[in-house]
Amino acid sequence: MNSIDDFIRILRDELGLAVGTDDLRRSLDDVNGWDSVHLLALVTVLERITGTRVSLPDALEATSLEHLYTVVSGRRPSPAP
Repeated sequence: MNSIDDFIRILRDELGLAVGTDDLRRSLDDVNGWDSVHLLALVTVLERITGTRVSLPDALEATSLEHLYTVVSGRRPSPAP
């Protein structure tokens, strides 16, 4: 996973979520189809794909998909528009 676009592709292809860039900053509660099971599945998929352990406590604190991306990638979120 090298970019936010890769992350979105994983959400779509691996989890079956119909998300786009406009969903990244939404609260997880507002992402269509998202539930807590998706978080666990996503962590598992990302660990498999990246070969890197994902901090579950950090992932559980994430409030948006963008925040989850920063947990996994170690990248800072982009500034708000």
